[in-house]
Amino acid sequence: MPVSWIILLVLVLAATAYVLGRRRALEGANGDPRRLHSRPVYYGWNAALSALVPAVLMLVVTRLALGSSNLGALLVLAAAIAGVIFALSRTTPDFRARNMVEQVVKAGLILCSSVAIATTLGIILSLVFESAQFFRMYPWQDFLFGTEWTPAFGGGSKLGMLPLLWGTLYISLIALLVAVPIGLFAAIYMSEYAGPRVRAWVKPAIEILAGIPTIVYGLFALVTVGPLLRDWIAAPTGLGDSGSSVMTAGIVMGIMLIPFVSSLSDDIINAVPQSLRDGSLGLGSTPSETIRNVVLPAALPGIVGAILLAASRAIGETMIVVLGAGAMARISGNPFEAMTTITVKIVGQLTGDNDFASPETLVAFALGLTLFVITLALNIFALYIVRKYREQYE
Repeated sequence: MPVSWIILLVLVLAATAYVLGRRRALEGANGDPRRLHSRPVYYGWNAALSALVPAVLMLVVTRLALGSSNLGALLVLAAAIAGVIFALSRTTPDFRARNMVEQVVKAGLILCSSVAIATTLGIILSLVFESAQFFRMYPWQDFLFGTEWTPAFGGGSKLGMLPLLWGTLYISLIALLVAVPIGLFAAIYMSEYAGPRVRAWVKPAIEILAGIPTIVYGLFALVTVGPLLRDWIAAPTGLGDSGSSVMTAGIVMGIMLIPFVSSLSDDIINAVPQSLRDGSLGLGSTPSETIRNVVLPAALPGIVGAILLAASRAIGETMIVVLGAGAMARISGNPFEAMTTITVKIVGQLTGDNDFASPETLVAFALGLTLFVITLALNIFALYIVRKYREQYE
């Protein structure tokens, strides 16, 4: 029997159990809900959950053990019916139905919270295991401290990550230098100076940038920004003759990150209590002094979080880098030269009919582990800043 039909039948049984449980509770109380321990709706939900929970557990077990079979479907329906009968047998006016329902809901919430933890743990373990296999084939010293990236399937590869790390940090830094000032100043203007009519137009206009696909940003960098920087700045000054460069990808990525910084910072600044502003203005401070000395320090933890989110987004970006910065792995301080990032090379190493057991493919997991460590370091640094601020101001 198809899974969809099994689920449909279980839902019908659960709905029927809800009606029967609620009716049985009222009958036991002679129609007076005040004689019940819980509200009638809880007795209905107790019966419905008694059908759903065993059926779902049995469905998982039978799918793993028996696959798609009629026996498994019968076992699922039998578990649901048994749960209904058991719930109805316990439905009396003194039964604590509300407590049982709340325990089931609490268990469901714990399960949902555990999914995120389990997913993160699974990602970390997969990266660690595959990276360990890579380091058994390729020296970790050459990977961490190597300055040349020349993978060659079949042997003779040089897989130093420093050029990729440099390109990742360089492009991300330029993107943040564009996004953070513009986004933060826009948030200050919208929250402290703009009127309701202007805010109603400006805020959605900025947030439109967040809905543009990154491939469109990449094409914008390739067709417009790159040639513009090359013809107006790089070529006349002798810094480069290519439209693909760190500056191209950084500027376009910074434009993409503006709504991340501005929207979050705007919401955070608006959450600062108005009493702090009124107290500062009442003591004779100007509006600009109030913003600088009262509002921004109070909103600092949230602003740091917004900047951290933008930094993580910049580090993980791929399409803008591919089209805007090129694929050249090099260490250079010239922002008008083509470079690449870790994410681009992860995609490149896992694309095509390559031997998955070769170090040239497994290096992608080592690069992914490196990105994870960088992001973790950013989170720890942001947490340190927030805690230091709270100790000072609270």
